[in-house]
Amino acid sequence: MKSTLIRHQRSHRGEKPFTCSECGKCFADKSALVKHQRRHTGEKPFSCSECGKCFAWKTYLVTHQRSHTGEKQFSCSECGKCFAVKTYLINHQRIHTKDKQFSCSECGKCFAVKKSLVKHQRIHTGEKPFSCSDCGKCFAFKSALVIHQRTHTGEKPFSCSECGKCFTWKKSLVTHQRNHTGEKLFSCSECGKCFTVKKSLVKHQRKCAKGYRIKSHLRPQKTHTRERPFSCSDYGKCFTEKSIFIIHQRIHT
Repeated sequence: MKSTLIRHQRSHRGEKPFTCSECGKCFADKSALVKHQRRHTGEKPFSCSECGKCFAWKTYLVTHQRSHTGEKQFSCSECGKCFAVKTYLINHQRIHTKDKQFSCSECGKCFAVKKSLVKHQRIHTGEKPFSCSDCGKCFAFKSALVIHQRTHTGEKPFSCSECGKCFTWKKSLVTHQRNHTGEKLFSCSECGKCFTVKKSLVKHQRKCAKGYRIKSHLRPQKTHTRERPFSCSDYGKCFTEKSIFIIHQRIHT
């Protein structure tokens, strides 16, 4: 068609006769101008039939729909990992090439992806652009906001396949699953005793050399650090565990 030829010839001449009235940007095709103007109007004519989410451009809708179908057509030739979006593959491939072209001007740390640098820089600037609509608390990262919002909604998306117990955070699920597997990752360098949770190891390391009994529960007090972080403001007596400190305070009350 003649109109198609005319549009093609503009690519050689650099002609861009269609101008955006909002920002002045010029385009060779009217259709390109129409698509661009959606940035200003906020129009999103393409909606997902699965979840109803809307998009300004059809290509974005097509990419989004892969999240429902699970289609990942872009694969890494190095390791075989697959991605739904080509840009994700390109970013991933930098892991193999060790190409980290984006460096932080503050500390010199380098990143393969620019958005990773932008996120990192918030550590230096203290910027927290994501705020909770319920309590106003602000976060540097959107993922941190999403996790925080579960404290308001009560959402617990991580469930144990063994017992069905649900958790707000994945790390809580991982810790819980050790109860089923018996895995104990944290070992004491002094006596070799192992623990499922790190805080149990820390508590153990505070214990002192002698054992004593509280409410019929024998607490073996084998210590290595002799650290006693809980102190009584009345007598100045120090304790290795908060629970023992609370029991002591009843003497004063």
